Amino acid sequence: MSTTDLVVGYRTDKKDYTLFDNLNLKLKQGELVCFMGSNGVGKSTLIRTLAGLQKPLAGRIDIVNNQPVAVVLTDRINSALMTVYDLITYGRYPYLNWNVTLSKLDHELIDHAIQQVHLESIITKKLFELSDGQLQMVMIAKALAQNTPILFLDEPTAHLDLNNRVEIMNILRSLCRTASKSILVATHELDLALQTADSVWLATPDQKILEGLPEDLVLDGTFDQVFQFKGFDLKTGKMTQEGFRKTSIHLKGEGHTYLWTKNALERNGYEINEKAIVVVTIKDVNGQSIWSIENSTFRTIKDLLEELKNT
Repeated sequence: MSTTDLVVGYRTDKKDYTLFDNLNLKLKQGELVCFMGSNGVGKSTLIRTLAGLQKPLAGRIDIVNNQPVAVVLTDRINSALMTVYDLITYGRYPYLNWNVTLSKLDHELIDHAIQQVHLESIITKKLFELSDGQLQMVMIAKALAQNTPILFLDEPTAHLDLNNRVEIMNILRSLCRTASKSILVATHELDLALQTADSVWLATPDQKILEGLPEDLVLDGTFDQVFQFKGFDLKTGKMTQEGFRKTSIHLKGEGHTYLWTKNALERNGYEINEKAIVVVTIKDVNGQSIWSIENSTFRTIKDLLEELKNT
């Protein structure tokens, strides 16, 4: 899919309201693109426009061979008495003839979509019985059942817990790799986007969209310029911590234990400094992490912090 001089916004009797201007974007086969930007910038409107649900103010949208597109929006479902399975079957309705009979292939695609999103245990439940997160997963399964080469999703991980957010992004990435699908995801999940996206579309305040590899956009400062992070260092992926204790710590160790210990110390106001007098050493003893200060040892970071407060 590509756009040529695309202008996105709203048209009224009196004037046009432009959200994005002169967009020349490309969504390649087998590519996962995360579309990001500040709240209210117009991400949902662009998704709807690309999907053909809203007319552009100007410009063109070209889809190779007019391939079908599946869309997951944030609109609420009003048919609360419908079952999960029934809603997912609606993903196959565009392919049915006048007698609306599901074929063997239709059932196979529906079942596969249910398995992909792990909804087997709730397929007989009514929609009103679902949590917001479960309903979101059902909507994603409905889109997957359509089996289209192009998939647009607007905030698909909203209302989901961490495990499900990670799982959904991994499913989408896998679909790009194994089925050569082209997937565009509008999301606020910066950490997940940086780890899963092949490319990022970043909406700017001047009605443009910047394209790039996520790592490049981090290193060249583009993310910082657009989001103007307050107290968050994107290059390290951590909140900015200010040392408020007089004691500095020389921390010795490696691996995940070192990183989490450093996180706990900095959060509690200790500056990490290799020239510090107080030395905390992390060792692995029979698979168990042990922290030590001189001749004292501790089996948890909590115990270590309690000791440091008395140092």
